[in-house]
Amino acid sequence: MIVRSFESAANGMLALMDMNDNTANNLANVNTIGYKKGSLRFKDVMQSAVYSQEGSIIRNMNENNYLGSLSVGSQSMQYTHDFSQGALTKTSNPYDVAIEGDGFFKIQDIDGNISYTRNGSFVVDRGYWLKTKQGEFVLDVNNRRIRMLPEDMEDETVFRDRKDIVIAENGNIEINSYNQKIPLQTIGIYDFSDKDDLFEIGDAKFVPRDIINNPELRSEKFSIQQGMLELSNSNVIQEMINTINTSRNYESLTKVVSTNSDMLTT
Repeated sequence: MIVRSFESAANGMLALMDMNDNTANNLANVNTIGYKKGSLRFKDVMQSAVYSQEGSIIRNMNENNYLGSLSVGSQSMQYTHDFSQGALTKTSNPYDVAIEGDGFFKIQDIDGNISYTRNGSFVVDRGYWLKTKQGEFVLDVNNRRIRMLPEDMEDETVFRDRKDIVIAENGNIEINSYNQKIPLQTIGIYDFSDKDDLFEIGDAKFVPRDIINNPELRSEKFSIQQGMLELSNSNVIQEMINTINTSRNYESLTKVVSTNSDMLTT
């Protein structure tokens, strides 16, 4: 029984260390635009049935003398993300866009690798391509790179300043060119049926683990807000509470190990 107590406490302490690492990551990203907080799912290492016994022999292992189950600790099973909506903040930058509702922006790096993000803090480079601040191209509804100029024009004299760029709630981009509106491309918003399958690769970017069984879908329930950004949905106060609870539980398990160690030495 003492050995089992050691095992149970050790498994619990390892699980709490994983939880503490997750909490620290959430705290470190409270100011990351579009960040989605992570959480851990746990499972019992081993679940044993417990039956009553007569003397030293357990008889008739059936529901009449079944007492319950006994776990020897837990371990982290799966790392998931909370994709709930983060608060929107106004920036008044016409190249900043936030998704209100479901979906992700689809971006492509210079090597052609695709990822998905809720971070809509975009810029326009010298070639007038719409990009993330890390240099990835933003893709439209037809998986084309978005250029903030009409196809038949090569310079930005078509509009006076950045405020002439208008991005509608459905993602349509237009240029108010003096006395006319020139339509450009439409920002693509994509979603997945199984968000638990999404894997974070850093900088609030995600990729599906199994693109075959969990392909991208065109998002339908969304609204794009120009001049705004979606903040992290990680809550500082809640994460601090999680840190305190984790520390207390770890301290309790440490005392269990210490107590059982004293029992073995006496």
